[in-house]
Amino acid sequence: MALEIERRFLVQGDAWRVGAVGERYRQGYLSVDPARTVRVRVVGDQAWLTLKSQISAASRHEFEYVIPRADADTMMDAMCPMVVDKIRYKIVYQGFTWEVDEFFGDNAGLVLAEIELPDEATVFETPAWIGTEVTQDGRFTNAYLSTHPYTRWPQD
Repeated sequence: MALEIERRFLVQGDAWRVGAVGERYRQGYLSVDPARTVRVRVVGDQAWLTLKSQISAASRHEFEYVIPRADADTMMDAMCPMVVDKIRYKIVYQGFTWEVDEFFGDNAGLVLAEIELPDEATVFETPAWIGTEVTQDGRFTNAYLSTHPYTRWPQD
């Protein structure tokens, strides 16, 4: 069984950008229910269909399948009214790969970092540009952002 364990953090400042090269990700959602999220993801010429179910705030069952790009385009256009557009940067730090997502469109201004871990109890060091942890805050999941865009959140 596929298991994904990740923690999410807000990113502070721009120091993470030094040497970072990103790829555009477009994600459309067929279901955003935490119990069963279904997503279509397009990156370049590749596409995937992903099914997730929540175990805890940091852990999910995850099943991901490669699909033809043309099928993904049709699904995105015809079946995915909820879309997230972002650039993902992969940054290696202290033996772990951090994925930094810079969001665009209705989520512009939000920059999140995720780290995938082998176990929820894994200890790791954070780069200086890592800010507040938001793993426990469901608003910072891509599925939630697809229906409740960051630019529409009340400002503190």
